Amino acid sequence: MQAACYEYFLKGSDATLIVIKNDKEAPLIYDILTYLGKRPYVLPDFRAEYGEDLRTYSSELFALLSSLNKYVNDASSKKVLIAPLRTLLNPLPAPALLSQKNLSFGDRINLKSFQEELLHWGYVSVDVVEAKGEVSFRGDIIDIFSPDSPNPIRLSLFDDEIESMRFFECESQKSIPEELESFTLIPALFGLNEKSYDSLEKEIESLPSDAFVKDMLSLGLWGLDESQRADYLSTHKAIYAQPMQNEIEEVAFFNKKIDKQKLLQLPCIPEPKEFHDIEITSPKEFLPFHLQKKITIISASDALIKQAQIEEFKDKFRIQHSPLRVNIASSKELILSLNKSIKKRKKRLSSIILDELKIGDYVVHEQYGIGIFKGLSATTVLGATRDFVTIVYQGDDKLLLPVEHLDVIDRYISDGGGVAILDKLGKGSFAKLKEKTKIKLFEIAKEIVGIAAQRALMEGYKIKLPHEDLALFQSSAGFEYTIDQEKTIQEIFTDLASGRVMDRLLSGDVGFGKTEVAMNALLATVKSGYQAAFVVPTTLLCSQHFKSVHQRLSPFGVRVAKLDRFTTAKEKGQILKSLEKGEMDVCIGTHALLGVPMQRLALLIIDEEHKFGVKQKEKLKNMRANIHVLSMSATPIPRSLNMALSSIKQYSQILTPPKEREDVRTFVKAYDDALIKEVLTREIRRKGQIFYIHNRIASISSKAKALLEIMPKLRILILHSQISAAVLEKEMLRFEAGEYDLLLSTSIVESGIHLPNVNTIIIEAADHFGIADLHQLRGRVGRGTRQGYCYFLVEDKKSLTDQAKKRLIALESNASLGSGSVLAYHDLEIRGGGNLVGEAQSGHIKNIGYSLYLKMLEDAINILMNKADKEKSPMELNLSVSAYITPETIAEDRVRLELYRRLSKCESVNEVYEIESEMEDRFGKLDNPTLQFLQLIIIKILAIQKGIIAISNYQQSITITEENGGKKVLKSPSKDDDDILDTVLKYLRAKGK
Repeated sequence: MQAACYEYFLKGSDATLIVIKNDKEAPLIYDILTYLGKRPYVLPDFRAEYGEDLRTYSSELFALLSSLNKYVNDASSKKVLIAPLRTLLNPLPAPALLSQKNLSFGDRINLKSFQEELLHWGYVSVDVVEAKGEVSFRGDIIDIFSPDSPNPIRLSLFDDEIESMRFFECESQKSIPEELESFTLIPALFGLNEKSYDSLEKEIESLPSDAFVKDMLSLGLWGLDESQRADYLSTHKAIYAQPMQNEIEEVAFFNKKIDKQKLLQLPCIPEPKEFHDIEITSPKEFLPFHLQKKITIISASDALIKQAQIEEFKDKFRIQHSPLRVNIASSKELILSLNKSIKKRKKRLSSIILDELKIGDYVVHEQYGIGIFKGLSATTVLGATRDFVTIVYQGDDKLLLPVEHLDVIDRYISDGGGVAILDKLGKGSFAKLKEKTKIKLFEIAKEIVGIAAQRALMEGYKIKLPHEDLALFQSSAGFEYTIDQEKTIQEIFTDLASGRVMDRLLSGDVGFGKTEVAMNALLATVKSGYQAAFVVPTTLLCSQHFKSVHQRLSPFGVRVAKLDRFTTAKEKGQILKSLEKGEMDVCIGTHALLGVPMQRLALLIIDEEHKFGVKQKEKLKNMRANIHVLSMSATPIPRSLNMALSSIKQYSQILTPPKEREDVRTFVKAYDDALIKEVLTREIRRKGQIFYIHNRIASISSKAKALLEIMPKLRILILHSQISAAVLEKEMLRFEAGEYDLLLSTSIVESGIHLPNVNTIIIEAADHFGIADLHQLRGRVGRGTRQGYCYFLVEDKKSLTDQAKKRLIALESNASLGSGSVLAYHDLEIRGGGNLVGEAQSGHIKNIGYSLYLKMLEDAINILMNKADKEKSPMELNLSVSAYITPETIAEDRVRLELYRRLSKCESVNEVYEIESEMEDRFGKLDNPTLQFLQLIIIKILAIQKGIIAISNYQQSITITEENGGKKVLKSPSKDDDDILDTVLKYLRAKGK
């Protein structure tokens, strides 16, 4: 394709539009046109059907409008548009709607008219800007995320003048220090004025669509009238990049309005006569055969030339420093690029977890136990105003918790999401429960630390790394490893070659390539003359791993066997003999493999260890005594616990999804039989399978009957928590084999298995789930290379609360929503504790919640390893000063609550100063009560560090109580808030100097 484009444009073609099949060909054409001095612009593959809700396609829509805007506003005669055929057949906006607005330092802004202009341009007003097309107005601070910008921009005004312009990071909400002189803002959707905006809104209302909310973002493109649309195929000199007969036939069949003849008349770039495309794995071996030609080497850096080992031929080629990838050759010329395609970077997890606590959530207080969170309330006592969090306990007893102590509560999450039982205030029963749990936790911690100490003293098998075999194995994968996979493989190899016993935990989502990483370790072990065992908890996982390991490793002479309940007695006997004699290299099995004698066992890989029973865990413990162990889990390990474990267990994470993984298309719809039929038919037509989530066991059989009325031939498997494990496992194997079309289940959809053929999930009564659960359920599909679909169904749109509507729309617009995915991760992370503590502990977890349980386990491990800090007494702060983050500074409760949470967890004064500077950056100048609250947090931190357990005041008299019972009385110059705070701070800073 590159060779054909090169020849065609080299001959002076004046084509301004190249039509492609889909955007996979776009990068190659983009690079060749850039190499030839053209200015190419690429439109994404936009495949929305007329009338569909565009929120589902928001990322492609923003990319499309951004590229069109840049293209239309480029005055160069060398510009060329590259676009997929299906994208061009959509109603694209005319150039008049692709406006731009230049903002410069010192410009004056009329705030009211600017707000209206951005509304007409399609920007959505929000509390916190996280996604493209959002804007937030907060007094003299304006945050805007222009669709064509990698980062949102923050404008700081002085009166009506732009005083500062900087980019900021969505994850941290902090500004990037460099000031900008100017910035070009483009519409989120279309550059409309008030009149055209109002008329488009009326048009949208009358459109025939089942969109959840009918507005500009969901249906704007379909509402454009003839004068507002552009037909780029008619107005440009267009040419096909390659023959498209099939594509034209297909679009004409589905859309009768398409002028098929016009499409068939467009010319195609002719086949090249002189040049041809080349693909090279080793430039060093390839170059010597072409030294007589004119050679151009394209390289992003000199390091790549050294890496390719072609410096000896330096006088034979011309170097062009550029990131382009152009690889073509003729009998006289060679153009060769050393650059590789850019790997997908993982999305940074946000440090901000908005919506972490919602009114009505169960919370656990470290002293008083499980209660219900009822939100923030400002209370004035003796003239001083403070913010408190209200928690309701049994018998409607209320606890008012000062926000500076928010660190003593956390969301209640139990094992398997069980329902919480509220505790009684002040009965001491929770303290007894905690004490019981603490004793049990010391036993667990002792065991974890003891095993680690034993293993640290042992000498491990030294695994030599046969680089040649490994390089061949990795190149035969058929895909490029992600950054995380490469890093993890390196960490494992370092462990295996060190001579010490490896004990590494690898966590990563299903389908992120943990098995591929494990196979590198298996190959290295076998090629060093040893054997390996791969133990899994279920027959289904066993068969999945056997398929992939056998397929990938047998070409390298590795002998692989499988041992599970489906292995016949005869086969089992043969396998056991060959393992004992050392004639079998790798055995993959369920608990049937535990304790099996192997002649040269050096590596044990355990998948989803937390799913094994107590007896199996005991056998595993004996098996792993002096060999290398790699444990794998699809659930993240909590950050805090990971820190405690890091000195006794190595830990690797794979957070980067595979390159070919696509985001899951998400739709929010009202329940409708016709929709269900359409969704099921589409998935079955492409030979896929479906998950259907119906979260009520009592009515699940009736739901199956209702589905069969819609589609009588549908093969349905029903699963829920009351079905035995043996039946569940057997039926899941049949589902994986394709014997069923649809799995109808409660929200217990199996999380450890890889089912790449399930690419549609339907979730009934989606408004009854939390955002984290919905995000997690959506992650069950789209795990292969095929497009995944997720349908959130609600019974009645009108009865939904605004909050539920907001959440569902946010999930629909963002297939990988910032706070949503962070929240899902946070939930999962807490649940991930089960990997380490086992199911026997579920009773204790249910009583006190996962978060407190893990905190106590971390403390127990630290105490046993002599790393524990001296236990600090709770600090009582009773200063009658007005200290709270005012609604004038931050209007939204959820944002204030998030800042209170972060401030309450600060352990050093510097952390408080960092948050203060972030708050000024995000919300402008802070008022007095807000600054006084920050001082209160600093007092709390300093008091804890100096061993002070209480500080209180009565008018000007301030009493400070120390741990040893000693008291100090200070006198403030006045009873004003600032004097009281200043007096306490001066004393604390001077104490112990």
